[in-house]
Amino acid sequence: MEKKKVLLVDDEESILLLYSEEIEEEGFAVEVAHNGDQALGVFKTSPPDLVILDINMPGMNGIEVLRQMKDINADLPIILSSAYPEYKENLGAWASDEYIVKSANTDELKAAVHKYLD
Repeated sequence: MEKKKVLLVDDEESILLLYSEEIEEEGFAVEVAHNGDQALGVFKTSPPDLVILDINMPGMNGIEVLRQMKDINADLPIILSSAYPEYKENLGAWASDEYIVKSANTDELKAAVHKYLD
């Protein structure tokens, strides 16, 4: 059976490395994008089963990327990931399926991935 694919979008290399490793260890394939435009390109050419999306990125922010992805596929689970808990109050964040504050402890993130892909 083919592995389910997670698209991981973040402009921080350390987060991409940590999250990729942790999610791959859970048995999922991971593709990474470093910004919103790159994420939309990957999303359109190689649709993922789930997206983990940073909010605060240069250029197009995660809320805009989220809106565009949901316009294309409203059923796609998208987990917003941010270092800033106050973004949870942002109305645009409510369109996401899950909101996780970035942390070196990835248990909450992994639990959310399993919730949507198992």
